Amino acid sequence: MSERFDFTKMFRGDEEVRALKAGDVLFREGEPGDLMYVVKSGDMEIMVRNHALEQAGPGYIVGELALVDNSPRSATVTAVTDCEVIPIDRRGFTFMIQNTPFFALHVMGVLADRLRGMNVRPLAD
Repeated sequence: MSERFDFTKMFRGDEEVRALKAGDVLFREGEPGDLMYVVKSGDMEIMVRNHALEQAGPGYIVGELALVDNSPRSATVTAVTDCEVIPIDRRGFTFMIQNTPFFALHVMGVLADRLRGMNVRPLAD
């Protein structure tokens, strides 16, 4: 995977922060999604069809695909440790893309990395 961009660098102000305890589910595969999240602290696990794909730590984003394509969640994300996440709604996401082009490039990089990761780890049904 390519070098990860630390998305917390873009969200250091008065953004709302949501706390999760280890074991809490942030969202489930198949649910509607209207928020993406920047992991501020802790570690989260991304799972598709009960297969662990990736650990998302501080600076990572999760849930971005639902904002890109308006489809249900493609994965389940669970807190592995106590976590804090910064929710980003569609309006904030669109604002960042329009006003900060490198934000969009970094989101596309995350999507590309995850797609490439799926291609090397085919999932059984």
